Amino acid sequence: MALKILFISHNFTPFIGGIEVISQMLAEAFTRDGHEVHLLTWSKDKSGKTFPYEVIRNPNILTLFREHSWADMVFENNPCLRLSWPAILFKKPLVVTLQTWVSRVNGKISFKDKLKLKWLKRADQVISCSKAIQLGCFPESIVIHNPYQEDLFRVIPSIKRNKDFVFLGRMVSDKGAELAIRAFHEINKSDLNDPNLSLTMVGGGPERKNLQNLVKQLNLQNKVTFTGCLVGEELVNCLNQHKFLLIPSIWEEPFGIVALEGMASGCLPIASDGGGLPEATGEVGLIFKRGDLDDLVNCMQKVINQDGLKEKLLKKAQSHLANHNSSGISSKYLGVIKMTYKKKSFSNPQKVSV
Repeated sequence: MALKILFISHNFTPFIGGIEVISQMLAEAFTRDGHEVHLLTWSKDKSGKTFPYEVIRNPNILTLFREHSWADMVFENNPCLRLSWPAILFKKPLVVTLQTWVSRVNGKISFKDKLKLKWLKRADQVISCSKAIQLGCFPESIVIHNPYQEDLFRVIPSIKRNKDFVFLGRMVSDKGAELAIRAFHEINKSDLNDPNLSLTMVGGGPERKNLQNLVKQLNLQNKVTFTGCLVGEELVNCLNQHKFLLIPSIWEEPFGIVALEGMASGCLPIASDGGGLPEATGEVGLIFKRGDLDDLVNCMQKVINQDGLKEKLLKKAQSHLANHNSSGISSKYLGVIKMTYKKKSFSNPQKVSV
């Protein structure tokens, strides 16, 4: 049964982020399964890059109506009402995923969030990326964890793993970049630790300059390196040089693909306990209390001083990662899409043409 799937993603490549990566993986998987995919997005791109499916950028109202009329069903990767509202008129089967919280950063529910919650209630099926999102946003949803790019993130034996800690994320307060630096400083104050310990800060953002100044204030210039944003093989090569991945998010992450990417590259994750991060980390890494400097320091001390702990925990990585590979996760999504379409088809047989 080949379907015409209208895939809606607010942002898409060339933007770099979790939702954008997931949208690309799922759209490709739907196409490989024999479905015709049209992807709607606001993201502009002048590179001319092509995909095995049609990408429609910055559509006008006429285009929105045409695409919704064309589709057998609509798949919305996180609510995007500005692109999906015509579904009210066309009444096509609708599956919506929740990739983040339906609330502001401070936890408050805005008018826009209330509209999104109403939108979710009219969807035929809602999928949450973690149990945390399900419980916190839409209990009626089902949970399908996010995938990672297993063809990209991998252990490269030829690369020497001779560096210690790495932080990967945007240089903003919510991601806990400052906490990572302060915890590393505490570690270095102890005479028991290796004087050659290192920390690499990967990513960019508005707080980078302030973080670099903090490194100078703490006299860590010779131990902390800022690489800027890394992607693709360059990022994988960097991760393969490190032993431990710090994920000290102050914000409650909806899931945390970075934990999967790190362990797939041979790094042991040390993550905060907020949101879906514990689900992403599983039993492979260490979890500390969100925002707690002392608890993070204790975890870092533990992996440094306990011989064999890293190897013991990473033995569980293979089975954990197997549950999050792109093909397996995509199959779960396709199962929901096909089931939803069939269910809607039986209730509206006059609107079906496959």
